[in-house]
Amino acid sequence: MAKKRIWQLAAGLAIMALVAGLSGCAGPKSDNTAAKNELVLAINAEPEGGFDPTTGWGRYGSPLFQSTLLKRDKDLQIVNDLATGYQVSADGLTWTVKIRKDVEFSDGKPLTAADIQYTYETAQKSNSVVDLTIMKSVEAADDDIVVFTLKKPQSAFVDVLTGIGIVPKHAHGKDYAQHPIGSGPFKFVQWDKGQQLIVEANPKYYGPKPGFSKLTFLFLSEDAAYAAAKAGKADVVAIPPAFSKQPVAGMRLIAVDSVDNRGIVFPTVKAGGKTENGYPVGNDVTADGAIRKAINAAVDRKALVDGILEGQGTPAYTICDRLPWWNADAVINDNDLNGAKRILAEAGWKDADGDGILEKDSRKAEFTLIYPASDKTRQALAIAAADMVKPLGINMRTEGKSWDDIKTLMHSNAVMLGWGSHTPLEMYYVYYSKNSGIDYYNPGYYSNPAVDAYMDKALAATGQDEANGYWKKAQWDGSTGLSAKGDAPWAWLVNLKHCYLVRENLDIGQPKIEPHGHGWPITDNIAEWHWK
Repeated sequence: MAKKRIWQLAAGLAIMALVAGLSGCAGPKSDNTAAKNELVLAINAEPEGGFDPTTGWGRYGSPLFQSTLLKRDKDLQIVNDLATGYQVSADGLTWTVKIRKDVEFSDGKPLTAADIQYTYETAQKSNSVVDLTIMKSVEAADDDIVVFTLKKPQSAFVDVLTGIGIVPKHAHGKDYAQHPIGSGPFKFVQWDKGQQLIVEANPKYYGPKPGFSKLTFLFLSEDAAYAAAKAGKADVVAIPPAFSKQPVAGMRLIAVDSVDNRGIVFPTVKAGGKTENGYPVGNDVTADGAIRKAINAAVDRKALVDGILEGQGTPAYTICDRLPWWNADAVINDNDLNGAKRILAEAGWKDADGDGILEKDSRKAEFTLIYPASDKTRQALAIAAADMVKPLGINMRTEGKSWDDIKTLMHSNAVMLGWGSHTPLEMYYVYYSKNSGIDYYNPGYYSNPAVDAYMDKALAATGQDEANGYWKKAQWDGSTGLSAKGDAPWAWLVNLKHCYLVRENLDIGQPKIEPHGHGWPITDNIAEWHWK
């Protein structure tokens, strides 16, 4: 472990030396800063799979190199990007999208509906995280008209149109992910794997001209990125909450709200089952809804935000807090030990032998909460949550495991996981009964026919307002739902604020609520950035 740490530090120092040698490199604020037209950023991890939208690049933020048909503005409303408008048939099965005629890829070739057809057909066949199972066909009806035909109505298909960057049919080969071509605000120049990515402004871009001609993305550990910020060698740096209280000369902290959430998913069925791969399913303790509801009531979410996230976050109550389809009525009163104790007592849980752990039907109220051993924030949240429910008589043991181990254990143990996206489809993936046991979707095998029915109606709706109404009812309809007020298959704990150190005279506009941090969500509006 020591050797690995030494290697990481050496690599970080080597990259910082490289940055120091860059022409036009960022430095402390000076009189000629306003004239500098290059930025250096260390904002998140390197994308292992490269930059191909047909296999998932850009799903958690702007694809940077590519354009999408639609996008969400700072208020999360749907607006046009490549599209000039779209129409949905009365039966919800046909989506006709008209696109701009003035768009070229960065290599000068025109972008037409044929490229869109190719992109979506390729993504559908990719067997990746891009889910296009709902799409029956896509056709280029004209150079500027593309027609999508769905297998059944799906209101959330609009979110699919915001999430897939368009690739060029003529230049999408096996090496595309390593050398992307697109019609977005920036074009690819150079990728030194494990070190840096260099991009330049795309002169063919149809939108507002970016304020910077060159961007250099550094792939650094958190410690090395923070050191680069302190040394004045980076203009925008993503930092963990633990660093947020430490001022850096020449830079200011920007904490962006997100739905990048963390919570505990519980097995909701009794033990005894197995997955197709032979992994155990179910847990007799967490299958009791009273246990799950009591934990939700007892945890002090604000204390978790203040103590573990250094205040850089918000309490989380659902998978979609503050998004347009969020049901505010699903919020519960937490930090309520007395209320939690009543829930358990009414369900028949009591400490019969005086050992401090509740029992019911000769079964102890104890189980294991697993967290990824590599994630210190999730570890701290797990340990703190376990301490908070201990006074109830619930023994929630915490164990750190590798992701490979978690895949085999997550159907029979509670797990600290995280989600967060700008589409209500995520709610469908995580809670719909038929998604039980598929990848990380619904690992607890949660099932409620009423919730499924609401989500079916939401997907079949022909208008967004109607759809959002059903998504809200799926969370809580006054008597049942997937939230903590209902079946409580999760105990959502916190929404992270994404923390960035930003050069003090760099204006990055108004970031919108960011999704899960796997992508580079801060770059969503990067074409608008400029020096003050």
